[in-house]
Amino acid sequence: MKGFDSWVLGYLVNSLWEVPLVFIAALATTRTLRRTGAQMEHRVWVCALALQALLPACWVRSLESLQELWNLLSWGAKKSTAGGETHIGISTGVAYAHGVLRLPQGVFVGIAVAYGCSLLYFAARLGWGLWKTGGMRRQAGNVLLTEAAAAMWERHCRVFGVEGAELVQSSMVSGPVTIGVSRRVLLVPPGFLDQIDEGDLDAVMAHECAHMRRRDYLKNLLYNLLSLPVAYHPALWLTYSQMAETREMVCDAIAAEAAVGRERYARSLLRLASTLVNQTPSRTLHAIGIFDANTFERRVMKLTGRQVEVAGMRRILMVAACLVVGVATCASALALRMEVRSGTAAQPANHANKSDGTDEITHPVLVYQKQPVYPAQAKADKNMLNGSCVIGLTVDEEGMPIDPHIVKSLRADYDQSALEAVREWRFKPAQKNGQPVAVELKTEIHFEAY
Repeated sequence: MKGFDSWVLGYLVNSLWEVPLVFIAALATTRTLRRTGAQMEHRVWVCALALQALLPACWVRSLESLQELWNLLSWGAKKSTAGGETHIGISTGVAYAHGVLRLPQGVFVGIAVAYGCSLLYFAARLGWGLWKTGGMRRQAGNVLLTEAAAAMWERHCRVFGVEGAELVQSSMVSGPVTIGVSRRVLLVPPGFLDQIDEGDLDAVMAHECAHMRRRDYLKNLLYNLLSLPVAYHPALWLTYSQMAETREMVCDAIAAEAAVGRERYARSLLRLASTLVNQTPSRTLHAIGIFDANTFERRVMKLTGRQVEVAGMRRILMVAACLVVGVATCASALALRMEVRSGTAAQPANHANKSDGTDEITHPVLVYQKQPVYPAQAKADKNMLNGSCVIGLTVDEEGMPIDPHIVKSLRADYDQSALEAVREWRFKPAQKNGQPVAVELKTEIHFEAY
């Protein structure tokens, strides 16, 4: 299979365990930061969602990176103004003893097809949600506001800096929701404004204007696009749920300060919840509303509870501890990342067959060798190194080098030169019982400045 296919399957396999790992780390972090406020919790969950989507795509071999960093820091002691040459050494053995998941070709293709179908499904659902959201706006009609309600709406739009926002009604929603990127719109069900009193309407308008000021509709769309590759994962759904809950608490705090105060806002929230308790909540994917997070108990407690201000050194220590957890989580995920490749595992040369103790795998013989080129840019920049990089590869049954990759890095330009040369090598394949077999090799490419 092509390298891209292996990368995609590697992304899928690693996301299976990295996504819940990030969720657990974020859960522990938010428990630590809970006293600092909902805004900090929400930021943690946003970062968690981004890591869940991006971390499975990253792969940094830590030892390689440290070696390259050391070379970059110490290049001055090794540089030369003349030329350079290369030496090649080949050793047999297992080039990668762990961190590689090999799958039969049929299984490899089957998983790839299934994952591709899941991506198409979630992409189609995303498109359907966008189309349905647009349909809500297209069929929405004007709503008749009383003089007091119109004045209240204009005041909130001005206070929150969302002048020009529209308030319309739609039969496709069961509660107030906000949509729109450039033209922000508040949708309410028909007759909704007649069911609530002026104080509750003030709370609704303030909350939805807070969503508009924060551009939560656009953010929600971007979050969906970013997390599309891992949309299948239940741990991601839990992350979304936590992110929605903290987002609503952030807007509650903003709205309470701008409207009638925390306690009166909390009572309005409870009355609104009882008004809509028997109605089916809106399932539109991208509409943002006051009832998105069905966690009224915690939201009300957050509003009415005693506010504890965490500041100074205590806040710094809490944030630092959470950063340590985040860095440790990322480092663990990168260190334990697994590669996925197709085909059965190649065998190391000279490895005795354990079934009878007599059969041996002969060494492959290098019949054509292309010499690596000393990096020209390193010479031109007088930034030359003495050292070696180690390349792992599989020699297949036809003597072709398969999947050459860096096991020990020297520097990116040296590594690339070595890889380009090894891809051109040809071997007489190894044999077992007179039949060609695939084996794993390591080759050391030594670069020397002179």
